[in-house]
Amino acid sequence: MRIGTLRRGRASSTGPGVAGTVRLDHRTKNLTKRLRPGEIAVIDHADVDRVSADSLVAAKVAAVVNAAPSTTGRYPNLGPGILVEAGIPLIDGVGKEVFDTLQEGTHARVDGNRLLVGETVVAEGVEQTQETVDAAMAEARAGLSTQLEAFAANTMEYMKRERALLLDGVGVPDVRTRIEGRHALVVVRGYDYKEDLAALRSYIRDYRPVLIGVDGGADAIREAGYQPDMIIGDMDSVSDDVLRCGAEVVVHAYADGRAPGLQRVLDLGVEAITFPASATSEDIAMLLADEKGASLIVAVGTHATLVEFLDKGRGGMASTFLTRLRLGGKLVDAKGVSRLYRSRISTLALTLLVLAALASIVAAMAVSTAGRVYLDLLIDQWDSFVFWLENLFS
Repeated sequence: MRIGTLRRGRASSTGPGVAGTVRLDHRTKNLTKRLRPGEIAVIDHADVDRVSADSLVAAKVAAVVNAAPSTTGRYPNLGPGILVEAGIPLIDGVGKEVFDTLQEGTHARVDGNRLLVGETVVAEGVEQTQETVDAAMAEARAGLSTQLEAFAANTMEYMKRERALLLDGVGVPDVRTRIEGRHALVVVRGYDYKEDLAALRSYIRDYRPVLIGVDGGADAIREAGYQPDMIIGDMDSVSDDVLRCGAEVVVHAYADGRAPGLQRVLDLGVEAITFPASATSEDIAMLLADEKGASLIVAVGTHATLVEFLDKGRGGMASTFLTRLRLGGKLVDAKGVSRLYRSRISTLALTLLVLAALASIVAAMAVSTAGRVYLDLLIDQWDSFVFWLENLFS
C-alpha cells in the first residue's frame, strides 16, 4: 500500500479506468445516504456485508475504495462478491491515510489497483476480481468451525447477561401502542426489504398489522406508503421527518441505561421511552412485540439463514439466534408469508360479485311494475340522447 501526495485541482477523466467525484465516510451506512450515481465511494469497512454492498450498488457508484480489507477471512461475508458481480471496481486495503489525503468532492480516477487525482497516485491497494473474491470466500469457509465455536461461547455469555429478558420479559417497557392479539410487522432496512414490503401489500391491507420500523426501517415503511405505528432503535439512521410522524418512539439503550440516540429525539420535540438491552435493535423489537401479546410476528429485512447470520458478524449473532428460539413458531419471515398468503377476496371473485349484483338489479327491474316504468324512462332518455347526436352531426 502506498499513499501519494495529493495535488490540488480537478483530475483528468480522460485516462483509463473510471472517474468521478469522491465521497468519504468511515461508516458505510452514513455514506450511502449522500452518494450520487457515478461517484467514487471511499469507505473504511472490514468484512463488507450484503446490506452495505446492496446499498452501494443501489447508489450506482462508479467504484469503491476500501481503506480496510473487504474480507478479513473471519467468515465468508457476501459484500465483495455483490460489488464485483455488479461490475463495480473494488480496491481493498489502501490504508486509513486515504482519509487524510483526500478531500470530499475531489475529482479522482480508479485505474486497476490505484486511485489517482490527476496523474498523482493517491492510494494503492488490491484490486478485487471474481477470482480473488472466490479464493477469499473459500479460505473463509475453511475456518468456519473456529467461528462457530466462538459463536457458541458468545451465545452462552449473552444468555447469562440477558436471561431475565429472554425468559421472563424483564425490562420490556410499557408502550401505548396496542399490540395484544394483533399481528406485528417488524421492518428492518436489510435484505430485500423493498421487494418483501411490495409482496406483502395484500397481507397488510387485510390484516392491518402493527407496523414497527427498526431505525431506517421506519423510513422504508413510509416509502412503501404506510404509516409506522412504532419506531425502535438507536436512532442513527431514521430521518427527522419520520421521527415526527406521530409513531411511538422507543430508543434502544445500552444495558447500563445510556441512550445516545435519546437526545436527538428529544431535540426534535418528540416523546420517547428507552429499552435498555445488549441485544440488537431488531431483536428487541421482536421481543417487545412478543411480550406485549402479538399473535404473529412477520419479519422484513431481517436475518434468517446461517449465511445471513454469519454475514451479520459474530457480535450480533447471539441475540439474533436466541431471540428466534424464544419466539419459536410465532415468528415468520416475510418471504414465507408472501408465498403462502393470498388475498381473502381475489380480483376475479370481486368482479363476478359486482356483475352478479348488476344482473340481479336488472332482473328485478324487468319483472316489477315500478322497474318497468323506470326502464321505459331510461330507454326514452337514451333515445332522446341518440336523436340529439344524430341532429348534431347531420
